[in-house]
Amino acid sequence: MMAAADHPRKPTIRDVAAVAGVSHGTVSRVINGGHWVSPEARAAVDAAILETGYTANHAARSLATGRANSLAFLLTEPQHLLFADSTYALLLRGATEALAARSMTLVLLIAGTPEEQATVEQYVRAGHVDGVLLVSSHESDSLLASLVAAGVPTVCAGIPLAAEAVPHVSVDEVASAREMTRYLRERGHQRIALITGPNDTPGGRFRLVGFQEEMGDAFDPDLVEQGSYEQSSGDAAMTRLLERAPDIDAVFAASDVMAVGAIAALRRAGKRVPEDIAVAGFDDSGLAEIHDPPLTTVRQPWTDISHTMVDMVLDVIAGRPRESVVLPTSLVVRETA
Repeated sequence: MMAAADHPRKPTIRDVAAVAGVSHGTVSRVINGGHWVSPEARAAVDAAILETGYTANHAARSLATGRANSLAFLLTEPQHLLFADSTYALLLRGATEALAARSMTLVLLIAGTPEEQATVEQYVRAGHVDGVLLVSSHESDSLLASLVAAGVPTVCAGIPLAAEAVPHVSVDEVASAREMTRYLRERGHQRIALITGPNDTPGGRFRLVGFQEEMGDAFDPDLVEQGSYEQSSGDAAMTRLLERAPDIDAVFAASDVMAVGAIAALRRAGKRVPEDIAVAGFDDSGLAEIHDPPLTTVRQPWTDISHTMVDMVLDVIAGRPRESVVLPTSLVVRETA
């Protein structure tokens, strides 16, 4: 039997501090998020961690601090949308990267039904995570209000219609939709249709506002159809629009996924894209670039959104107040328009 003395001693924070030439408090700050640490000290600590082979004892830290050292990535949508809409995967990847740099864990929670939401609420309120990244929200959802009432640090992707005082990271939905609509009009298109998202989501509501404002007197409510951000809903909405207004010469879909569905409907109807009808989307989450033909779209800064959300919720957890952040989008012109 191997004696206890034969087991190599695990390196400690003090070992890392000695190798890095800094205090053990500095090492602790680096491991716990890097706040108030100079870039030089961080680099020295990172190198010392690699040299010593130090790994944090997260269980002990959780007992000592009362924290779980993890955040929840909460999607309040049906489960299949996690895989059908690549925007969620991009946010998930960005948040995972941001937390990995802090030696923290991301827990994926899906709550698309009332029963799932009740279970998730119990889980979060029990302290299994330190905070929540809410990446989708509907105005009718009660889960956000429950989390806020329970004092759970929560940051939203997009303006939370159910509780606008909650810190959030968003893009300027209205200005972005106006920019795309203006681009289509400047290309000579006059009968422009919109496939919008659900009106109880920030993207669905504010992209419609931007489209309507930019169209001005030319806005025609008969050229607006609502989808659900799913490809099939874009297909169905485009089919209804063609039946009602066959003279449409452009369509702006409030997501790339719905734009792809719209193109499928146009092809069935014998319409060429962009020769007969121009098509534009919103998101630029990867689908737009690989689609045939590639989609003209509005690019959201997915990495910046997810990293900013992580920074923000960690500040909220630490008791540092944070203001909501609005990030810029950009117009990406490809072959469909």
